[in-house]
Amino acid sequence: MNVYNEAVARQVATLLLQAKAIKLSTDTPFKWSSGWNSPIYCDNRIALSVPDTRTFIKQQLADLVTQNFPEAEAIAGVATAGIAQGALLADLLNLPFAYVRPEPKKHGMGNQIEGRLEKGQQVVVIEDLISTGGSSLKAVDALRQAGVEVAGMASIFTYGFDIADQNFAEKNVRSMVLSDYSFLLEAALSEGYISSDQVETLTTWRLAPEKWGI
Repeated sequence: MNVYNEAVARQVATLLLQAKAIKLSTDTPFKWSSGWNSPIYCDNRIALSVPDTRTFIKQQLADLVTQNFPEAEAIAGVATAGIAQGALLADLLNLPFAYVRPEPKKHGMGNQIEGRLEKGQQVVVIEDLISTGGSSLKAVDALRQAGVEVAGMASIFTYGFDIADQNFAEKNVRSMVLSDYSFLLEAALSEGYISSDQVETLTTWRLAPEKWGI
């Protein structure tokens, strides 16, 4: 999973910390739904409430897509957190927009893809956060089953887990990201959110998150 611009990666990490979209706590870990203990909690939806940060992320996603996926004919957001980011991006690029549910609706038309995408259309999928990539790749599967060509995925932030890279490689999905965990630690240390002593703990977590804090 490639960061497309290092300067942008540092700035995005700093803005997410300032917006409190990303929180770090080595003393009192967060509990993820997976059951993992984690010293980091990321909710990039909070960044939508900060206009300057929202605008910067939107513009950088637009630059990322324009430079790396020039064939893009539409944007698809992954529900739920990727919907707003995807819609903002599609509006800026003047492209069609749709979003993908985790599973088909159990009523009405039974749609999993909301919006109109054409078979063979080149679509860039937008996600706010990549952990293992499981939910993001389910959206890719749904789009492909609908006959859509997935040009790739663009996201705001990734933890940089090896399993995510493996999962994307297995599905043959090219993934680009604005910022990642290494740039986050660099920004957090530089801005005084963490001490140098905490860097080692935070680095250890990323290498084996399922075992950390047990």
